[in-house]
Amino acid sequence: MTTANDPDAPVAQRLSTLDRFLPVWILAAMAIGLGAGRLVPGLGEALDAIAVDGVSLPIALGLLIMMYPVLAKVRYDRLDTVTGDRRLLASSLVLNWVLGPALMFALAWLMLPDLPEYRTGLIIVGLARCIAMVVIWNDLACGDREAAAVLVAINSVFQVVALAGLGWFYLSVLPGWLGLPRADLDVSAWQIARSVVIFLGIPLVAGYLTRRFGEKAKGRTWYEERFIPRIGPFALYGLLFTIVVLFALQGEAITSQPLDVARIALPLLAYFALMWFGSLALAKAVGLGYERSATLAFTAAGNNFELAIAVAIATFGVTSGQALAGVVGPLIEVPVLVGLVYVSLALRRRWWPTRHGAR
Repeated sequence: MTTANDPDAPVAQRLSTLDRFLPVWILAAMAIGLGAGRLVPGLGEALDAIAVDGVSLPIALGLLIMMYPVLAKVRYDRLDTVTGDRRLLASSLVLNWVLGPALMFALAWLMLPDLPEYRTGLIIVGLARCIAMVVIWNDLACGDREAAAVLVAINSVFQVVALAGLGWFYLSVLPGWLGLPRADLDVSAWQIARSVVIFLGIPLVAGYLTRRFGEKAKGRTWYEERFIPRIGPFALYGLLFTIVVLFALQGEAITSQPLDVARIALPLLAYFALMWFGSLALAKAVGLGYERSATLAFTAAGNNFELAIAVAIATFGVTSGQALAGVVGPLIEVPVLVGLVYVSLALRRRWWPTRHGAR
């Protein structure tokens, strides 16, 4: 996948051919998914029908394929160096669970004051912190894999214990304090925990066991230099498959309401830009090196759209405006964060020019 051996080389030269044209592959996958969902009658319903307890199996399969190679690359013996970095952990907690939800709440109310369903859907997106695709963006941007593993694990725990309470606060309590219309969010801890187990737990365990037994059987040199390069491209294959399936499921809803999609996209664009650049600037200000700064920025800017969509559908219905807002989330997030991967690699040379800033 991504290489960065020469920090002075142009960004494009430090990417593999597969990574270099990633925006093209992603846009093509989105177009294929949207077209298939729109043009093939019953395709979305057929894909969504293949589910266990409300979780779409095709999406779950794509996410598992996507996340496994990245988590198999993690050096689990280095995690203690991450957990001891209080600057990183404290910054991540504040960004993900204080500033992120508050920013999305403010943007949703400022830009969608007349569209309560979409506004509620965006607030739910802001509450669902990223635990899945962020590992791909982080890896492409040459971020710290061990730090990413720790931060997504922390996000997972907080989602299980805090999402329902935060939903109640941002949809009912805070609007009441401000004299605004209120909404309700009915979501169980089990529903959230199930998403965490499927999208993070399974590939995390598989990646850990693969490294443990692979190194024991063949040695670290073989594992790092031969095994990892073979499985690495499957992360992007899984990403593209997931995008095709996701947009095939929601293709008709997106293409039939282009003006609504544009209204929802504006606060999302502002959110991703503010969260990413703000997080990167904060990381540099507190003295983090490039790798952990990039990890902090992507984990703070990304959102768990799988969980947000599932919660919106379970609470408000599959045809609701809240569900549509959740679906538009990855439509905007995927190309924006791919673009920010290139921005991140370009800023690395300017903001962290020396090797001592690696972590």
